[in-house]
Amino acid sequence: MFSASTIIDNINQEDGLEYNKLCRLLKISKKTDQDKLNIALLALEKLEIINKNEENKYTNIKDSKHLVAKIRCSSKGYCFAVRENTKEDIYIKENLLNHAWNGDKVLVRIIKEGYRRKSPEGIVDCILERSNQILLSKVEIINNQAYAIPIDDRILAKIKLPKKDEKYKYNLEDKNIVKVEIDMFPIGQEEGLGHVIKELKLNKNEKLDTEFVLSKSYFNNLKNPNNIKPKDIKKEKRLDLSGKNSYMFKSWKADDSPILPIIQIENHKDETTKLWIHTNAIAERLNLNSKKSLEIFSDRFESFPLLNRWQNYLNENIINISKFNLGEKNEAISLCIYLNSENEIINWSFHLTLVKCSLIVENKHTEALLTRKSKTRITSRVLKPIKEYIEDLDRILEIATEFRKSHLSKGKIEISRTLNHIESLDEFFVCTPGEYSKEYFEALSNTDCQTYLSSILYEADFIWFKHSNKFGLKSAAYTSKELDNINLSEIIKYSELVGNNLELNHDGNLTFTQILDLCIDEDKKRVLNKLFINALIDNEVKIILDNSDINHSENCIKSPWTLPSYDFTNLINQYNVFNMIVNGKRSNKNNKNNTNYINIMEMDSDKKVNWEIYNSSMKKNMDLLFNNLLIDKINEYKNKAKQYKANMKSIKQVRKAQNFIGNIYNGMIFAVQSYGFFVEIPDLNVEGLVHVSTLNNDWYEYRSRQNLLIGRKSKKSYKIGDKIEIKIVKVDILKYQIDLELI
Repeated sequence: MFSASTIIDNINQEDGLEYNKLCRLLKISKKTDQDKLNIALLALEKLEIINKNEENKYTNIKDSKHLVAKIRCSSKGYCFAVRENTKEDIYIKENLLNHAWNGDKVLVRIIKEGYRRKSPEGIVDCILERSNQILLSKVEIINNQAYAIPIDDRILAKIKLPKKDEKYKYNLEDKNIVKVEIDMFPIGQEEGLGHVIKELKLNKNEKLDTEFVLSKSYFNNLKNPNNIKPKDIKKEKRLDLSGKNSYMFKSWKADDSPILPIIQIENHKDETTKLWIHTNAIAERLNLNSKKSLEIFSDRFESFPLLNRWQNYLNENIINISKFNLGEKNEAISLCIYLNSENEIINWSFHLTLVKCSLIVENKHTEALLTRKSKTRITSRVLKPIKEYIEDLDRILEIATEFRKSHLSKGKIEISRTLNHIESLDEFFVCTPGEYSKEYFEALSNTDCQTYLSSILYEADFIWFKHSNKFGLKSAAYTSKELDNINLSEIIKYSELVGNNLELNHDGNLTFTQILDLCIDEDKKRVLNKLFINALIDNEVKIILDNSDINHSENCIKSPWTLPSYDFTNLINQYNVFNMIVNGKRSNKNNKNNTNYINIMEMDSDKKVNWEIYNSSMKKNMDLLFNNLLIDKINEYKNKAKQYKANMKSIKQVRKAQNFIGNIYNGMIFAVQSYGFFVEIPDLNVEGLVHVSTLNNDWYEYRSRQNLLIGRKSKKSYKIGDKIEIKIVKVDILKYQIDLELI
């Protein structure tokens, strides 16, 4: 089904678009769908968003006063239209939303400019795209009529249900939430219509947790695309490295987890080293050269863990044919990094290869390797079976460690992951290599070998950004922010977590590492880590063009390509790597016998090239992949996946706490708000809220600058880092909330 957004996107052509061609692009053939399209086109014309020219072709109005934004609402009823590129948000009054809901993509018109610290005000003129067609709701009877009331209190609407759905009326004992499909969204004075498609009785029924959390995160269509047919790969003209040992560092337990690259090492007598990163040749097996081929990925852009398996964005056929199976030859797209004796990168080159995985390195192996007392004697029962590989593995771990030291010396930060005590969530707590949405590294860990793989892939992904950017090629990349220094005013809020030996630089700042070093207590250090993680803003994928102003030495931009089975960003970047290897122009005459023939896949080869690497057809193909509309969808999907993973952790914490209602524990305050404070219970590894209304002995005032609650009479205060005794009194599955009381 089409939306206003797809109409506008398809009309976005300079020469205009005929009505019949628009119908073909939108796959509209039925008379009823054409009627709906005609109404939409007329409305967009009246809103002066599109125009019909003298040739009866539709064009977008370039100087339209409308702004594209997404609606973000709070539970308190405040709504804003959020724009891209950190532009100022636009405040939207509830009566000017025109039935737009939280998450909807809209066209907004500013009706009142902002001044001083006030945001501009606007009105929603057009809903471009609805965030979801299915809502999790409670069924309530209002004036003898059944309504679906969304459990997401940011959605300011109710949906009228048919008489037969009265049987799903909400029962507190069952906690029977329903999934409601929208048949008609509210229009003008007309109420929205829908019907119940499934009931979820959540009370004491953990089997429904995954479906509930997925639905609450607006994942409702997760069937894998089964119609992707892989292309055959040519084995000739590939560098055969299958006779050398290669290693997969794998912490994920599920058999269907994303396919990890394999690492190969070559040590030379002159103390130089070749470090090979072999990635699965997925992009080489797919057709990504038309809009039709990209439609397969229209609503799935990332793989993420469920509880006992993974939800993959690629189909099973593609995954199975691309796997690095132990002891089997397979095709790869590879990067060779040349290192000197100081583990510094002195050269690199990209290749199409044939490789063979010799060993799957597990956490037990890295833990045994990194904790053994002597490298000369092997006594561990874990290491004896892999004795022939130990020298290679030691060298790979050494390089990964040196890479990480180099990253930290350039101002990057490292934070240890929170320990997990809920077995069903193990897969959620494994480091995802090549995931750069977070503004920090997960600390290298003996018990998670993927942290070491992550250190190596960081260099590989940075190398591809540098290589492609110097040739003027587009890439999908993450750009890091400068986080080396943290202002003193922020530390004052957390002063109870750190020591008193503050040594500031001349700007009155501390480095992140210095702050952690001043925090001696391990419990407080864990809370401090959590505070900084929550304070950091996630990075989004962006399209990076040729930019001479970019400082390549800053190591701040990564174009991930090494995990194409993990997400679509890796896939399109790997597709670019593959096409540069196969289709990149090597000389002015494109003749291998020409004296100007250059290996464009080597480091610094751009200095010898003064011609376009891709022809016009290849450029057009890349423009199709690397465009802002597609990148917006990727970022939106990644945000949903992030929310799902956080919510899955929360609901499992609530399920665990449900078994200990009434128990008393020692906890530590890790966040303070005007309505209460959040407490971590280390014994259970769960977090709960002490609401200010339960503090009956005084009237408590919130002081935001000091980040504390203080009693007006008693002067008793509650602040971050305080250790207190609490009792679990209640849990709320629907809100993922644990309620605590002071003892």
